[in-house]
Amino acid sequence: MSSVLAAGRRHLPRGWADFARQIAIWFGFLAVYQIARGLADRHPARAFANGDWVVNFETHFTHRLYELTLQQFVDQRGWLEKLVSWTYWNSEFTVLGIALLWVYFRRHEYFLRFRNSVLLANVLGLFGYVFMPTAPPRLLGVGFVNAHTDGLVQLAANPYAAMPSLHAADSLIVGVVLALVVRHWWAKVFWCIWPAWVWFVVMASGNHFWLDCLAGVGVALISMGAVFGRDLHRALAVRRA
Repeated sequence: MSSVLAAGRRHLPRGWADFARQIAIWFGFLAVYQIARGLADRHPARAFANGDWVVNFETHFTHRLYELTLQQFVDQRGWLEKLVSWTYWNSEFTVLGIALLWVYFRRHEYFLRFRNSVLLANVLGLFGYVFMPTAPPRLLGVGFVNAHTDGLVQLAANPYAAMPSLHAADSLIVGVVLALVVRHWWAKVFWCIWPAWVWFVVMASGNHFWLDCLAGVGVALISMGAVFGRDLHRALAVRRA
């Protein structure tokens, strides 16, 4: 036991107690969020009506559904289809979770603001699911292939949670924070590209329209502005001085 405590003091920024607290906060929020998301709205008619509104809005301005073109492009390339599928299922939990752990251990001074930005974005997204439940492209019968399965989270998943896209929101927060805190140029380039790749993935997989992604970007910017706003104000004040 003493060796375990000593290892925690050596390798954990604030010891075992803080590490356990952060794990409990994250998984506790995740459990409550999944349940709340699944119960937020179970009225398919309203969700499909909102989905049709998104279709009409996009076709009015662009005269076509570019997301359908992206899916057809991906489906014709087996390797790209697998990469898109892997990214969709891992960007929101695996990559996000590893990013949080890495920042906690290696750039701890940024961790709380990073974590709070993600949590706030997801809370705002939940309000969107409650007040504007929206069916994803793959369920609207407008030409998308529906190859989606909910897996182990099927009971808690909400199939009408397309607006806003939290894949888009979380990937932007991850990309911005990691691009700022990593040191190697190639890593900075990767994390700058990461949000755009995830946006491509969620559209090409038939899970979100570009309007959903745009709403997700707005959620991310509001969250980061609220959490990092004081730091930005201080930096601007120093620059002006």
